[in-house]
Amino acid sequence: MINYEERFTDAELELIVEAGLIYMCACPGQVADAVRKLRELHRYQLNCLTDPENDSVVHRTIAASTVLAHAQMQDCLDEVLTLEGWDRNTLEMPPGLRCRQAKAMLKD
Repeated sequence: MINYEERFTDAELELIVEAGLIYMCACPGQVADAVRKLRELHRYQLNCLTDPENDSVVHRTIAASTVLAHAQMQDCLDEVLTLEGWDRNTLEMPPGLRCRQAKAMLKD
């Protein structure tokens, strides 16, 4: 069983999502949003496990699958940020990707 680990803070994920919206480069933001949603699902399942009326096998199964998916999507986000050249300290999108916004505005 893989351990649940959050390699990105919720604030860092939010920065990535916001950068994608601002600079019209949404793919890293979509991955970050998927990580956030998996965290919500994991927390929900942990909460379900506290209710003795719930079938704990069902919620443990969902939680275990979520942990695996969360780890895989964090790996994906890590790799995408590296491939695209994001500043890993500030999580600032590289200038080459930020210029997409200006190009899109010039087309209009």
